[in-house]
Amino acid sequence: MKGFFLGAASAALLLAGCADMRASGGAPAANSQSKMAGVALTDANRDKLQQVGADVLFWSQEQRDRNFPNMEALFPGRVVSASRKPSPLPAGLPLPVPAAEIDAFIAANNVAGLIVVQDGSVRLERYARGLTREGRWTSFSVAKSFTSTLVGAAIRDGFIKSVDEPVTKYIPDLAGSGYDGVTIAQLLTMTSGVKWNEDYTDPQSDVARMFSIPVPPGMDPTVAYMRTLPRETAPGAKWVYKTGETNLIGVLVGNAVKKPLATYLSETVWRRFGMERDAFWMVDGSGREVAGCCLSVSLRDYARMGQLALQGGAGIVQPGWFADATKPHAPTERPDFGYGYQWWTYPESRFGGQGIFGQSITVDPASRTVIAMVSAWPKATDSALSRARLAFLEKLFVAAKGR
Repeated sequence: MKGFFLGAASAALLLAGCADMRASGGAPAANSQSKMAGVALTDANRDKLQQVGADVLFWSQEQRDRNFPNMEALFPGRVVSASRKPSPLPAGLPLPVPAAEIDAFIAANNVAGLIVVQDGSVRLERYARGLTREGRWTSFSVAKSFTSTLVGAAIRDGFIKSVDEPVTKYIPDLAGSGYDGVTIAQLLTMTSGVKWNEDYTDPQSDVARMFSIPVPPGMDPTVAYMRTLPRETAPGAKWVYKTGETNLIGVLVGNAVKKPLATYLSETVWRRFGMERDAFWMVDGSGREVAGCCLSVSLRDYARMGQLALQGGAGIVQPGWFADATKPHAPTERPDFGYGYQWWTYPESRFGGQGIFGQSITVDPASRTVIAMVSAWPKATDSALSRARLAFLEKLFVAAKGR
């Protein structure tokens, strides 16, 4: 199952994240509150950056351990500024799971950070592989859940009317394409009906080619490619995982709020909910944040994101947003797993975000528990490691329920 176990080819967008801006004539949105970070986005280093990006899937274990917590040393991006008043995560009753069992799981699964938060209190928090509480770790496709939350914030703030509006209202360059008649909701649930190949092992797949075509001056590179795709089914009729559509969501939100996504994420989620550390969001060659991946966040702030969804996001997103976003809107390739607004839905009414190399946020509303995990798996996707993670998550949830 591509999307669940891969976080779905967000690495492919990472590989293309330094696509040539000179072809598009694009530029990052101007905003005095937006702070650039990481490697400078210059013509001189563009080829080097693209080469580094293309190697990500094939980094050695030593490179993954070194680079996953330091992506700004290799890629350009923007800072998501932390809150001046972080929300508390007090220590709670330690989770009744043997330390030796936790140690064994962390070692066997290349886990760098694991945190369990129940009722807003930390019941387990562990770091490894050089990560610390002050550090941050790349998200890969877990970023999709952050991006979709910005749609809920933009509706609450009056920049977007509703998810029933047509995508072309906010991305006019898609008019006359397969996205005519597609709603924001169908983009969020990846049920647009537009044909797409997500296989990043295929050099002719859409996810591999989406930054390879000439881009008209002033047009976003993602939009330029997505507008060439044909319609496969009627909108809403079929779910197909499309990382390119998460990038379109980023374009849509940016056009609606008229500021960089990193700035808007800081103003809404980071500052309103009290995230304690700056985050780093990589940009592509046009200077726009790569909305489908590439957000680096501290472990505690990953947990706070799950807590935000669990609590409903009052004052941050429109009322009822998370209740709708985290329920299954579309069936996937696996019967007991569904897809919401860029959130996966799991058995027992759980939900979460997933990214390649072992990144995850998993929420269990029944026990009011959030588990965040960041890792450096030896491969982008590994079914044995995925099964081991699911089994260990279940053990942690059962322990939390027993209090």
